[in-house]
Amino acid sequence: MGEKLYVNGINAVTGNYLVEPMAVSDAVRLIRGEKPDPARTSFLKRAWQKLTLPHLALPMDLNPADVRDAGWGIVFHSDEEAAVKEVLAPLVEHRRAQVGNDAKTKVLEYKSGDKRETWLARYGMSLGNVRPEKVPYYLLVIGSPEKIPFSFRHQLGVEYGVGSLHFESADEYSRYVRSVIDYEQLETLPTAKEALFFASRHPFDQATQMSVDRLVKPLIEGGDDPPVVQRRGFQTRKIIAADATKAALISALSPPEEEKPPSFLFTATHGMGFPDRHPDQKKNQGALLCQDWPGFGDRSPAHYFAAMDLPATARVYGMITFHFACYAAGTPSHDRFIHEPNSPPPAIAPQSFIAALPQALLTHPGGGTLACIGHVERAWGCSFTAPKVGSQTLPFENAIGRILKGEPVGLAMKDFYERYASLSVSLSSMLEDLSFGKSVPDAELASTWIARNDAEGYLILGDPAARLRF
Repeated sequence: MGEKLYVNGINAVTGNYLVEPMAVSDAVRLIRGEKPDPARTSFLKRAWQKLTLPHLALPMDLNPADVRDAGWGIVFHSDEEAAVKEVLAPLVEHRRAQVGNDAKTKVLEYKSGDKRETWLARYGMSLGNVRPEKVPYYLLVIGSPEKIPFSFRHQLGVEYGVGSLHFESADEYSRYVRSVIDYEQLETLPTAKEALFFASRHPFDQATQMSVDRLVKPLIEGGDDPPVVQRRGFQTRKIIAADATKAALISALSPPEEEKPPSFLFTATHGMGFPDRHPDQKKNQGALLCQDWPGFGDRSPAHYFAAMDLPATARVYGMITFHFACYAAGTPSHDRFIHEPNSPPPAIAPQSFIAALPQALLTHPGGGTLACIGHVERAWGCSFTAPKVGSQTLPFENAIGRILKGEPVGLAMKDFYERYASLSVSLSSMLEDLSFGKSVPDAELASTWIARNDAEGYLILGDPAARLRF
């Protein structure tokens, strides 16, 4: 992992790292102060045992890639506005017709304070099992993360294919619903069979050098096997390093009428982070920092791509996007990971919220994306490497491969959920060993902690049953 551990993200006020690169010894000090939750660890152990089975804890005769087998449900908070439920009703009926089984199509309710296990128990389910007639595998969670916490969504996602949506108005929900239903009924598809990779690489910045060299290039070029995009019969386009400017990204999203946009977009950049209660935090947090950034200490909206920069002429209809950047999907109210042992976690924002850029992509007036994948909290730039091993990109390859195969996006991300469960169990075992006075190598402890944090943070914004068509 090298001498320093890098967390992606640039402070929009100072122009420097959101978190200064940490020595392994500093990370270990933070980790030693972490107190595992026994109930959560027990659940993750059981979930990990189930998830390693080929059928992902579904009954063995059911195919998780087929929504008719796996089922589909929508989860509303108990006090969700009637207008929001009304505009989402066409999506519910659309999925009901696809599933073809009312018992596997559910409208479910979340009540304030529900934990994962109490919520499942209300519907007759225990941990470590998936029965679509009780709780369908694909679950679309609706509403603010202040009402339905990120932690509930993440933990539910260990066993289920979970997607999330939250907009400020019923009209935005309606635009997204129309985009998804219309896309699934089109005869002529709006996108090309092409995957676009956009990644900045700054000569002065170890974090983006690592993400390009150890993540993006292996995904594009492959290794012993051909790259995953090629194996799925897609064309690859790359805009990386010096070419990855803000203007280039806008151009790629706004091709001429005679050209089709890509079906899939993967970005790897810093995400912008704003201080707690900054007036621009909610509209620009998680914006993608492009190659235009001249260096540390410098910062300007001209350097990053935010929701307000998505042009009306953009053609993102029918795309799926994946953003490796801190806060690219959302921001929690408090920092769960980087704070002193035995001290309360510092505030990040007045309240948890979904990022504005994916909201703009999902509800674009010209037709929105089917789904956006990104981070809640920070993205860890060293999460895809391991000591003495090097690049570890298989979860990314598998996710991209499943998306390009046309599997539901909620299933495509299963490797990250499995990775989170597995690493959580491993980390708990290491901390237990330390409490008994056993020796655990610092590098191994830090690597596991970072990879766990990163895997937990992914969130799908959009209907988890959405998929690319060919």
